[in-house]
This record gives sequence, C-alpha cells and structure tokens, in this order.
Amino acid sequence: MESRETIKGFYERNAQNEGLQCIKTPGVGHFNVFSRENCSSITPYSRRDYYKISLIIGKGKLHYADKWMYVDKPALLFSNPVIPYSWEAEADDQKGFFCLFTDHFLYDGNRLGTLQESPLFRIGGTPIFFIDEEQQKTVSDIFIKMMTEIQSDYLHKYDMLRAYLHLLIHEAMKMHPAENFEPYQNASQRVASLFMELLERQFPIDSPERFLKLKSPVDYAENLSIHVNSLNRSVKEITGKTTSQQITSRIIQEANALLKHTDWNVSEIAYGLGFEEPAYFTNYFKKQTGITPNAVRTSVV
Repeated sequence: MESRETIKGFYERNAQNEGLQCIKTPGVGHFNVFSRENCSSITPYSRRDYYKISLIIGKGKLHYADKWMYVDKPALLFSNPVIPYSWEAEADDQKGFFCLFTDHFLYDGNRLGTLQESPLFRIGGTPIFFIDEEQQKTVSDIFIKMMTEIQSDYLHKYDMLRAYLHLLIHEAMKMHPAENFEPYQNASQRVASLFMELLERQFPIDSPERFLKLKSPVDYAENLSIHVNSLNRSVKEITGKTTSQQITSRIIQEANALLKHTDWNVSEIAYGLGFEEPAYFTNYFKKQTGITPNAVRTSVV
C-alpha cells in the first residue's frame, strides 16, 4: 500500500524548493537563520510550512493577505505559514536577516497551544512593526547571535537559539504594529485566494491525532477576520462554487486519499476529518460520492 507524505516531508521538501535548508533538531523541530543580502529581490507567493521572522532593511512592497504596504524604513515582519505573502523590493540594496522555524521548535513540547494564537502571528492581525534605530540595533544583535550560535559546536546551542527566538518575540511585543496597510482594489480575488490558501493549509491529515480544525464557512471567516457573508460572496464570485462546496470538495478529496493510502480504520479517518461519529462521516461521504467509505477501501485492495 502506498504511503502518504508526512508533515516532516512537507517541511523538508518546501525548504529545499526555496533553496533554504531548515535544520531539523532531533525531537525539537526545525530552525535556521539567514542573511537577506542573499535573497531574491522578488519573493513570490508560495506555500510555506515555517513561521518566519524577518528584519527588513530596504525599500519595497509587502503583499500580505488581502492588503499591501509600502515599506520605506527598517521593519520587523512576522509571517504565519497559513497566510500567503510576498516581497517586492524597490532596489537591490536589501539587508537584514530572517529566521525560519516550526511551532514545535519554539515550544519544545513545554507549552500547549500554537503560535497562531500569538498576537504576533495571529491570522487577521498586523504582522509588521516599523522600528527605530535603537530597536534595529537590538534586533540585529539578536540575529547576529543566532547566526554565530548556529555555527558553533556548543552542545546546547539549540537551547540558546530557542532563547534568542523567545527574546526576539518579546522585544517585538513591546512595539506597536504598523496600521497603514492599503486594501487591494480587487478585494474578491484576494479574499478568495486567501480562503483557498487557508483551506489547503488544513491538509494533509497525516495522523489520527491531527484533526481538522476549521470545518465551516464561519470558522474560516473568523480566522480571516472578515464577515462570513463577504467570504461567501467573494468565493462564489471568483470560483463559481460556494464556500461550503469548496470545503466539502476538499474534505472528500482527503477522505479518498486516506481510504486508499492508509491503513486507518473508518473511525480514525472520520475523527481526523472533524466528524464526532463514524456514522456521520459515512452518511456525509455517501451523500457526496454515492458510495460508502468501505466501498472505496474494498475497491483498492
């Protein structure tokens, strides 16, 4: 039976696709730190599986979710892997640093919750902070210490890196976020794109314990900080399908993959896809496909 790609596989593949190797530390997740001087002047929208903190020194446009902002002075950017973003540099003279990491690396299993609950990384929040000269020096010094430490042979260097990461986050929490984002003229296109990106982020379900958290149009609207009517209108206008139809289609696609390529029982698949009872899942699946989950599994044996 064919095995499915794990979350770990997604992390490693996407980091390699970006030309950035994120270092996996045994049992504590992934982390790496880089200089922005080696980056492309244009960073396109793409799927990213890491949280990212960037010190941006250089002028350009930040495209984030359904907004954009002109950055003309040093700024600290907090990127959530759920939200698509891109950077369009105005000139080649780009400086600063950035680090990539996973939720698991930062918390190391010592805390419940996720970074998406943080005010810095929360969906719908303001992710960028303009900083003064003193703040820039403080943040730069932290990044430089990270770059030095990651090259060291110190036995507990990842504990040090985690401490620097916490320090960076706490320094930012003392700042005030920027407020002058500009809305896109084609709001429906941006909202629909943002919804589809967030929908896709819920998958794959690669273990019975990793269950689907966003199940309804209201769930997605709340996470995107927009009214559900606005979400429904935008998704219908751009895709020709309702928000509920898009969600259902993706759940059925995932259900088929789990039935064909895992040995999980139907109860485990039902729970992973957000159904409290296997019977609800069976009825849901049959209504959408015309056959039962067991019939799909039998057909590939």
